[in-house]
Amino acid sequence: MFEKRVDIFKKRDKETWLQIKAALKEAGLPGVKSGHYLQETVMGGGCGAKLDPRNFGAKGVIDRDIYWVKVIAGDEEKAREILRQNGIVAEVQDDVLLDAALRKRPKEDYFGR
Repeated sequence: MFEKRVDIFKKRDKETWLQIKAALKEAGLPGVKSGHYLQETVMGGGCGAKLDPRNFGAKGVIDRDIYWVKVIAGDEEKAREILRQNGIVAEVQDDVLLDAALRKRPKEDYFGR
């Protein structure tokens, strides 16, 4: 009931999130929790309507949600094996809320080497 859960996926990637949920559900793995949230502060427009001005571009609303999946700690390896069998790569990005300039990346990523 109150078992420790670990993140196996945390990223801004709705398609992979849906694939992971479907694969774990199909395999019948118990205790899977998932969801999504938006944890950005948005400056409201000038009219005070709290509208995000970034959503009024040519392509419309941008999906900025962070998607996550947690499993019971004892089932982590089993869940990862299920994902491997389905060809899904689960990634946990702990720095997903940081600005791109603040994320710590190896020097090779900046210079393409």
